Amino acid sequence: MELKVIKITQVSPATDSSRDSADPLILPLTFFDLRWVRSHPTQQVIFYKLPVSSREFFHSVILPKLEVSLSLVLRYYFPLAGHLMWNQQDPKPSAVVFNHDTVSLTVAESNADFLFVSGKGLRPQTELRVLVPELSVSCDSSSLYSLQITLFPNQGFCIGLAEHHVLKDGVGSIMFIKAWAHICKSLGEGTMTLPSDFIPIIDRTLINVRPSLESKILEYMSYFSDEEDGKRTMDPPPVGEICTDLVRITLELTQENVEKLKERAKRESTRAQHELHLSTFVIVNAYLWSCLVKARGGNEERPLLFMYAADFRNRLDRPVPERYLGNCVVLVNCIGYKAKNLLGRGGFVSAVEILSDSVKGLGSRGIEALWESYIDAMKQVKPDTHVESVSGSTRMGLYGADFGWGKPVNHEIVSIDRYPAYSMWERRDETGGAEIGLCLRKSEMDTFISLFEYGLGKISSRI
Repeated sequence: MELKVIKITQVSPATDSSRDSADPLILPLTFFDLRWVRSHPTQQVIFYKLPVSSREFFHSVILPKLEVSLSLVLRYYFPLAGHLMWNQQDPKPSAVVFNHDTVSLTVAESNADFLFVSGKGLRPQTELRVLVPELSVSCDSSSLYSLQITLFPNQGFCIGLAEHHVLKDGVGSIMFIKAWAHICKSLGEGTMTLPSDFIPIIDRTLINVRPSLESKILEYMSYFSDEEDGKRTMDPPPVGEICTDLVRITLELTQENVEKLKERAKRESTRAQHELHLSTFVIVNAYLWSCLVKARGGNEERPLLFMYAADFRNRLDRPVPERYLGNCVVLVNCIGYKAKNLLGRGGFVSAVEILSDSVKGLGSRGIEALWESYIDAMKQVKPDTHVESVSGSTRMGLYGADFGWGKPVNHEIVSIDRYPAYSMWERRDETGGAEIGLCLRKSEMDTFISLFEYGLGKISSRI
């Protein structure tokens, strides 16, 4: 793929008299935010097919609408234009927004086959990586958001984004995309306002947790220190070279698949049915986790670690609104198991029982217990531990982000090539089930697909 950069611009939030001050807005980081200070940027790409997408039409009609609506939506989501900063005298970093801050927007063109790159079949990961921007990151400052719009002449375009997780979780991320899409689509109708459902709330005092929790995460200072010189830093930990033979695929589990897998779990588990939490989340992740452990092969005694993010908006003493633009998720670990627990025919059911116990336990475990469990688990991770995690949710509704030219044809989290994770979203064209985005070495991917399809074929053939 050849990518030609057309221009790089800085988009300012539309003027807002309520923020007409020379002083910066300072957003203190909450307990939920601090975990993500040194995280690698989340990079996503969203593909849109266009009925008319010549260069002339794109640059005269589509791009101006995208740029104008971006400025307008940033009026509401102005923290995205800011920076994560850590002054030497401050005990913790803050998100700082000046009136002159902007969001970087790169406009590019690609000569690649749009149908192939935006499709859901096997593709080289390198085809997608060039479609997302990077964030400017240093030890004491980091941009929070950047965008790239890439035209595939006479085919379509995509929006690539890089965002710092410290500012918002997945709920806020998708809320922004849908808000931007709403304003862009509304420009042709003469309206430039947002429905209340898309107007973010940035008040950090809504997070009601004990101050001791924040102290505990700050005590975990090795997370905030450079491994070589021990100095305070916000640079993400090194990940090494990204493999050049990575391939990507988007797979689907239909609602029928989920129901049949659920019936198998009920039939084969030794647990009473009322003891199992058989949600779509548990079933889908158990199936993916067991297939991945089998696909990786290797020593059956190797330890396993599975991680997922639990939304705590409705679990705090004072519930947090859905429109809250900040982090309100806790990482949950499933640890203490070995590969042999998930190998063989009973691997899927074992994974169901593990994840079921974990999800059911969220109701009785507070944030402090979960945080301590997370830290304890990370201390137990050995070099040979098989780590897996899931990013995303089937409740986000991203496929509703219509900028005026139809809903997305596909959506991918590109950055899962930097850590052991797969993505999970709602299906584009049907309700129920899930879409799974996966990035593996070609040899591992071939094995995984074979296991994935074989397992579904077995449950489908059962009478």
